[in-house]
Amino acid sequence: MGQQSRRRIGWTWIAATVVSLIFASSAAAAGPADPSAPPEAQSEAAMLIEQHTGNVLYVKNGDERLYPASITKIATAIVALEHSSLDDIATVSKTARGEDGTRVYLAEGEQVTMEKLLYGMMLNSGNDAATAIAEQIDGTKEKFAARMNAFMRDTIGADDSNFVNPSGLPDPDQYTTASDMAMLARYAMDNETFRQIVSTRKLPWTGLEWTTTLENHNKMLTDYPGATGIKNGYTIASGNTLVGAAERDGMSLIGVVLKAGSKNIAYADMAEMLDYGFANFGVRLLFAKGERYDLHTEAGFSSEWVADEAIWGLYPKNASPVVRVYPSGDVMYESERGTYFSGKLSPVKKEVAISAFSRQQGEKGDSTGHDASESPKNTIRSYALCAGVLLGAGLAVLLLRRGKRDR
Repeated sequence: MGQQSRRRIGWTWIAATVVSLIFASSAAAAGPADPSAPPEAQSEAAMLIEQHTGNVLYVKNGDERLYPASITKIATAIVALEHSSLDDIATVSKTARGEDGTRVYLAEGEQVTMEKLLYGMMLNSGNDAATAIAEQIDGTKEKFAARMNAFMRDTIGADDSNFVNPSGLPDPDQYTTASDMAMLARYAMDNETFRQIVSTRKLPWTGLEWTTTLENHNKMLTDYPGATGIKNGYTIASGNTLVGAAERDGMSLIGVVLKAGSKNIAYADMAEMLDYGFANFGVRLLFAKGERYDLHTEAGFSSEWVADEAIWGLYPKNASPVVRVYPSGDVMYESERGTYFSGKLSPVKKEVAISAFSRQQGEKGDSTGHDASESPKNTIRSYALCAGVLLGAGLAVLLLRRGKRDR
């Protein structure tokens, strides 16, 4: 997923800029109340993406390295879910018991299930729970941090993050970017158990030293309609950080805010980004998982492609998008208000498409048909092939005539 995510970010960064400029110009003409106006985040860095496609809808300083604080726990949680079982039993160490910052007051020697630790970490931001998770899986926080970093690089494709602990407690060498966090959150939200944990608002908690009802620290869950997660954080060095997610009308958005000047600013920036996304964009399923597609060419060649996973298309509202499938297998969703990379089909047969023709289906403004588009390079190859055939035929005729004269 890593390289594909990076490529998608690259395609859509340009698209987001173009679409934002279009929306901004129309907003300027209509006045500041126009809901199509792009956000103006006050935080140091921010990003908004659509979850199904990974398309970037808004970005500010997306690659700036900043301190993550407790949104680090997003990485801790998804790594734990992939490398342990929910019913694993962890024995709380003295190190975990003595962690600084927010805790769920675990007792040394207390035995807790992995599931309970994950809830304590994500709802109440328990640093002690984060350390207990790390020690259960790898023995030490340091070894678990190395696992987190390998996961970010190899699985997520995020190269601008570095973790030295599982909780997000301050360290000069612990940093991330809005882009990396957006990709991480997108990956994590594909996990059903992760989604269930981060969307939980309250949970009864009974421990050896603390009995209470945990309330999720992420106020998006109570304050923003359709919110589904994910995690907030704060240290003096990091400022306020927030990764949020929300779903409406079949579209899921993920926002990231880093180094906000206050908690109110962090939540305001997040709400503004999500409002912008829901007001101006929609998604549509272009290819179901396993769906096959025949790509025909003008030269008479054909190739068969398949969707290894569901491919969704993002489109600006009030636009007439068209699906285009290129000879490389790239699926693009194009409209007069922007072009977005949606995914990539995999070849079923080994034939290489030389050129392609376009076909469109469906009613005007609908995108139920697929458009197979040729590239200039492949068009040149087709012309060269035709020219070669004609030249060969001409030489054959000349040789035949010369042979007759020699007789």
